Amino acid sequence: MSEIKRRLVTWFQRSIANPVLVRMPGRTVLETSGRKSGQKRRTPIGGRRVGDDFWLVSEYGEKSQYVRNIKADPRVRVRIKGRWRTGIAYLMPEDDAKARLRGLPVVNSAGVRMLGTNLLTIRVELTNHTAGGRATS
Repeated sequence: MSEIKRRLVTWFQRSIANPVLVRMPGRTVLETSGRKSGQKRRTPIGGRRVGDDFWLVSEYGEKSQYVRNIKADPRVRVRIKGRWRTGIAYLMPEDDAKARLRGLPVVNSAGVRMLGTNLLTIRVELTNHTAGGRATS
């Protein structure tokens, strides 16, 4: 994918798709702290909980804003089925991201494979059952 295409997809996701998707009650959302502003940043994601871990694959690897935020502060929250869980995110460059996608939700994984330029697996070690109760946005 060319740099121009990546920028167009990123603009569409950030400006149009993500603001709608993060408000959908059943949508899985990753919350990070902005590395410069410290403000909470929410990104709709696809992934799967396996035991006390939540697995996802970033389509742009370390170019993704949420990955940059994780590198600055790995403490995150994940909204799974309407409930927030706190956790610590780990970048897993040694993991086979393409193989990992085969075990994650099909529709999201297809989009990540199609648009992705530098796949990177992320594991979130969930540290509690809920954080902040039921999510509203």
